[in-house]
Amino acid sequence: MRHRILITLLCVATLAIYSTSCKIGYSFTGASLSPEIKTFFVDFFPNRARIVNPKLSQAFQEKLTDKFSNELGLTSQRNGGDIEFSGQIVRYETRPLGIETSSDGRDIAGQSRFTIGVRVKFVNNINHDQDFNQTFTAYEDFTASQSFASIEDEYVEVILEKIITDIFNKSAANW
Repeated sequence: MRHRILITLLCVATLAIYSTSCKIGYSFTGASLSPEIKTFFVDFFPNRARIVNPKLSQAFQEKLTDKFSNELGLTSQRNGGDIEFSGQIVRYETRPLGIETSSDGRDIAGQSRFTIGVRVKFVNNINHDQDFNQTFTAYEDFTASQSFASIEDEYVEVILEKIITDIFNKSAANW
């Protein structure tokens, strides 16, 4: 009997020591950032693409800031933070995808692809092993019967959401 009590106490003590020495973080967002990370900074991303949408840089910065603030509850800083994002918009273009022959025999684009690319430098000031410098690109296709001007604003929103999700997954979820 005494031997059983001793073994039970030893097991309880071992579990108590083990449970206080290990930190396991769970998140409904899939994030795996260190619990030490409380702040973040998103720098202005200048538009260096050949075609410049004057609203794109600010929209990107705001959406990336909102994602980390809303999803992780981190506090945005005006300069510096536990994690930092900087970079530039490097691609904003449309290209023909498929060529079709018109009724008068001319070759025309049947579909076009709208692409945005953003180069991101991520710095994790808590764990520099997670730092990266990578270009994230996303696109949407549209038919030749649609004018680019008629779909541009809507597709910018959709593409930015894809890019920001990829950045979030790479930096916060380590995917």
